[in-house]
Amino acid sequence: MTLHKEFRIEGFHHVLLAIPEGGEEQCREFWGQMLGLTELAKPETLIGRGGCWFRGDGIEIHLGVEADFSPTRKAHPAILVTDLVALANRFEANDVALTWDDAFLGFDRFYANDPFGNRIEFLQPRN
Repeated sequence: MTLHKEFRIEGFHHVLLAIPEGGEEQCREFWGQMLGLTELAKPETLIGRGGCWFRGDGIEIHLGVEADFSPTRKAHPAILVTDLVALANRFEANDVALTWDDAFLGFDRFYANDPFGNRIEFLQPRN
């Protein structure tokens, strides 16, 4: 392993997911209301591009408009949560389909799609 003394990666600033034009309200319902993230004001220079940004404890998601939008089916963000079952129950109560997957040792997890079909992984370490 090579260590670089001149810099160190500290973490992610944000993850960007593509959305179709006009999808901002659906983002507000999913990321804001369903997941409880706070919408951020976009910088004035970026407002004209559409989309919206959200932040929660240790996470920032940017949703950007893509003209020829196609959802991500394999590539995805993986989001750590404190009560995976509670989130699964919330999704199911709101008709958000999810798929449980026990193939990742040490974690419980499931996959769900945002309103546009982008794949998102939610996981919690096993005790």
